Amino acid sequence: MNLPNKLSLARIILVPVFAAFLLATSLPGHYVWALLVFAAASYTDHLDGKIARNRNMITTFGQFLDPLADKVLVMTALICFASMGLCNIWFVLIIMLREFAVTSLRLVAVDSGKVIAANKWGKTKTVSQMIASLVVLILQSIQELGGFVAASGAFLLVGNIFVGISCVFTIISGVIYIKQNYQVINTMK
Repeated sequence: MNLPNKLSLARIILVPVFAAFLLATSLPGHYVWALLVFAAASYTDHLDGKIARNRNMITTFGQFLDPLADKVLVMTALICFASMGLCNIWFVLIIMLREFAVTSLRLVAVDSGKVIAANKWGKTKTVSQMIASLVVLILQSIQELGGFVAASGAFLLVGNIFVGISCVFTIISGVIYIKQNYQVINTMK
């Protein structure tokens, strides 16, 4: 297993650590700890892609593992946020639907001998989801550390706006993936 794939795997391994900190509401500074773990995991996404391209280490396994690791990280964050009342559940459900649809399309493509790699819209979607998650975590960390109770409604609104924007990018990228790979769906008939 090459270094980029190890970094993708590390991202998946960090997910339960992130979720444990995020959901440990009795732990002082739990949002800050969750933010630090999420930021480190998100950075591995940038790092594994950069290393794979620069060192010509792109593998079929990596093209599957990298987006899977992104989905596991982001969906864990969004599901936790929704369960904690930090984001709108409808955004999370729409994002989940897109992720399941595109992952299913990728699995069907692999069965046909084709790998559907991430395109610029998929990467934009992932970055927007990670930024939205970071914004929610940063705002909750600020509130937790500074006691900005009066601003909690504004913080929730801003976090939801960012998650909503990422939801729009998610829909756009999903439509583009399905449109570009419609022939894979046609082979299923």
